[in-house]
Amino acid sequence: MNKTSLFLTAAAFSVAAFGFAFTSKNKVSKVESHYETPENVGTNIGDKAPELKFKDPNGKEIALSSLKGKIVLIDFWASWCGPCRMENPNVVSAYTKYKDKKFKGAKGFTIYGVSLDRDQASWVAAIQRDGLVWENQVSDLGWWNSKGALIYGIQSIPTNFLVDGNGIIIAKNLRGDNLHAEIQKLVVN
Repeated sequence: MNKTSLFLTAAAFSVAAFGFAFTSKNKVSKVESHYETPENVGTNIGDKAPELKFKDPNGKEIALSSLKGKIVLIDFWASWCGPCRMENPNVVSAYTKYKDKKFKGAKGFTIYGVSLDRDQASWVAAIQRDGLVWENQVSDLGWWNSKGALIYGIQSIPTNFLVDGNGIIIAKNLRGDNLHAEIQKLVVN
């Protein structure tokens, strides 16, 4: 065997022995191993929702993970977004209707509003004007360069993700009656 063949054989043996392979997303996945695979973090239904941690209008940092145990609607929006502002009454209605309900596998419902604003005054004014009364309103004022938008691959707004009490994405891009219908499925009758 020449050195190249020997090296390739050794590399193939090493990969097989450890039981790991790299996926197209550069994540390590288990092939056949006795080791546990890291949780699948991503933005697809069934994935664990990626962590977000930003400041509210008063400068208090709020982590998405601090809401674990509740059904959470992660709502990406902005004060300058006409479709977002038109959808806000529906989001407010869902919050009002479901915030005090009992859920299967969760302790309540809340919203984690992530603004893609770049001007704090406009953001705060929109929160007040649209009656977004939940306390989890956050932004890094990064506009389309918002870290949250980058992490979640946001291409347009409004965009939302419905997350269960374990932090797993169970639905996304819910509007109008579809938002209410998906939340209602989780309510204990």
